[in-house]
Amino acid sequence: MDYSIIDKYIDRLIEDTTPDAPIWNIENIRLGKPAHWNYIDGCMMTSLYTIYKQSGDKKYLAFIDSFIDYYVFEDGSVRGYKLEAYNLDNLNEGRILFDLYKETGKEKYRKAIDLLFRQIKEQPRTEYGNFWHKAIYPDQVWLDGMYMSEVFYTRYVAEIGGGDFSEIVKQFKSVFDHMYDRDKRLYYHGWDCSKKSFWADKQTGLSKNFWLRSIGWYCVALTDVLSYLPESANDAKEQLGVIFKTTIEGLEQYIDPETNMFWQVVDQIGREGNYAETSGSAMISYAMMKGARLGYLDGRFAKIGENVFNGICDKYLKETDGKLNLGGICLVAGLGPENNPRRDGSYEYYISEPVVENDAKGTGPFVMAYTEIKQL
Repeated sequence: MDYSIIDKYIDRLIEDTTPDAPIWNIENIRLGKPAHWNYIDGCMMTSLYTIYKQSGDKKYLAFIDSFIDYYVFEDGSVRGYKLEAYNLDNLNEGRILFDLYKETGKEKYRKAIDLLFRQIKEQPRTEYGNFWHKAIYPDQVWLDGMYMSEVFYTRYVAEIGGGDFSEIVKQFKSVFDHMYDRDKRLYYHGWDCSKKSFWADKQTGLSKNFWLRSIGWYCVALTDVLSYLPESANDAKEQLGVIFKTTIEGLEQYIDPETNMFWQVVDQIGREGNYAETSGSAMISYAMMKGARLGYLDGRFAKIGENVFNGICDKYLKETDGKLNLGGICLVAGLGPENNPRRDGSYEYYISEPVVENDAKGTGPFVMAYTEIKQL
């Protein structure tokens, strides 16, 4: 296909965005939330920075700096960020601060990095050493949270904090040991170590199903952590590399041969209500291509990842009224809390969430995958 149309799509997204009203944050727009620091914007900033590094076009860097500058104050405090929420989602956008600090030298970015790392140090942990997903989710580990926290954590340790990656490796191993179904070769979305949540199995603490985007986040977490580990971290690379390879090879069987994509509830292709979903497919596409490029996966996964990306383009990248739009994106999904029993991890729940266009939970990973397409 003509990939140049994707460059035009990316440019439209940034041209139609201001820091206080990003066009891609559909969830905030629908809920009427004021602008605040969040992982959705973080996905876009990370992917746009890679576009900048590949193209050398400083308009992308200028956009990112202007955007993040709005959220980070001179003392390093962050608009809308509350440390005491212990929300792992809020760490994800911190990744871009490392890049901006190097590019601009603005001390407020370094101060914000230290503020977010304070959360890492204070984050409540389960008895197995994993971070709680949020303060409101005690003893709960979600696959999403591995991406939100561990990539930022790895960058901090690699670039600032001393080079001990043992706790990061331990958290990934714990997820693999407890959340990976060796028969299905898939990960459950959530694990309540206390087994108290209404959505949790009373014997295992696990949620009921395999939600695509959560697995996608986990794949990207592994890929990106591996990419940031220094050459000296051979033991961490070896242990995480085995988990990553096992994870991706297990997913291969769930590619829909008709669309070349993965489905919202991964192991139930074709079931009524289920659908080929963009965001998780883009994440796994990215992980496959990047993993092959870095040598952690067999080279054939570069082509498989490319086919998944092209499947997304064929099914969901459409022109309407002269503008490209990316569809097939699950707006949001989660587990609980107790006062939200609808979010019970059932099949019916996952297929009931809205499907939207141009939300950054899909566009961010789509652009990330596109950056790997450009390196094939």
